[in-house]
Amino acid sequence: MISTTQAVGVDLSQMSRRVSTFVELTKPRLVSMILITTSAGFYIASPQTLNWMQLICAIIGTGLSAAGVLALNQYLERDLDARMVRTCHRPLPDQRIRPTAALFFGVLLTGGGLLYLTFFVNPLSALVTSAIVVTYLFVYTPLKQKTSLCTVAGAFPGALPPVIGWVAARGTLNIEAGVLFAILFLWQLPHSLSIACIYRDEYAQAGFRLLPVIHPDGRSTNRQIVINCLGLLVVALLPTLIGIAGIVYFYAALILGIIFLGFGVNLSISRSMIAAKRLLYASLIYLPCVFLIMALDKVT
Repeated sequence: MISTTQAVGVDLSQMSRRVSTFVELTKPRLVSMILITTSAGFYIASPQTLNWMQLICAIIGTGLSAAGVLALNQYLERDLDARMVRTCHRPLPDQRIRPTAALFFGVLLTGGGLLYLTFFVNPLSALVTSAIVVTYLFVYTPLKQKTSLCTVAGAFPGALPPVIGWVAARGTLNIEAGVLFAILFLWQLPHSLSIACIYRDEYAQAGFRLLPVIHPDGRSTNRQIVINCLGLLVVALLPTLIGIAGIVYFYAALILGIIFLGFGVNLSISRSMIAAKRLLYASLIYLPCVFLIMALDKVT
C-alpha cells in the first residue's frame, strides 16, 4: 500500500512538473500583458452595458492564440536561446521538453485560439489575431538575425492586442482602434530597445542584429528612444481629442508621457545600464497606467 501511494505521488509530481514546463513555454507574464491591453480595448469600445460573455470569449481566444504564438517563437529560436544566459534555461534549450512536442503544442493552441475567436467572437477578431501570428513568427522572428528593423517589425504584432479587443466589441475597424494601435506601437520601441541595451552582449553572442548590437556606441539607439517617446507623448493625447476618453485622461497621459520621455532623455545623456533599466521599469508602469486611466475616463 505504501509503495503504491508513493508511486502515485511520484506520478503526480512528474505530471505537475510537465504541466509547469508547458505553461512556462507560453510566457505567462507576457500573455497577461497582452490580455490586459485586449481587455482595455474591449472595454473602451463597449457601450454602457458591457457584454461580459463576449469579453470572456475574447480573452479565451486571444489568450490561447498568444500562448501558442509565444510557444512557437521559442520553438523557432531554441538554438539561439541556448546561446544566451537569460534564455538558456527555457524549456527547449534546457531539454525539459522535446521540440516536436513544443511545435505540436504551439500549433494546437494557436489554431484553437483562432477557431475559437472565429466562432465565438467574430471573424474580424480572428483575422486581426492571424496578422499577429504571421508577422510575429514569419517576419519579426527571422528578421532578428538580419536587420535592426526587426524592432519596428516586432512592434506591429505587439500593438494589435487592443485592436483585437476593439473589434471583438464593435465588429469593425475605425480610427479609434488605429489610435490604440499607435499608442502601443510607439511604446514598444523604447521598451524593446531598453531591453536590447541591457542584454546587448548576449544578443550579440546569439547573432541578433539589434540596434544596440550594430551600433554599440548607443547614439542611434538613444535617438530612436527619444524620438519614439516624444511621438508617444503626442499620440497618447489623441483619445481625448477624438472622443474616446475625457479630460482627466488627457492630463494624466500628458504627465505620464513627460515622465516617460524624461527617462528616455536620461538614458540618452548618461548611456548607462542603470538608466536603461530605469527606462524599462518606467515602460512597464506607463502602459498599464495609460490604458487603465483611459478605461476609467472613457467617454460613454
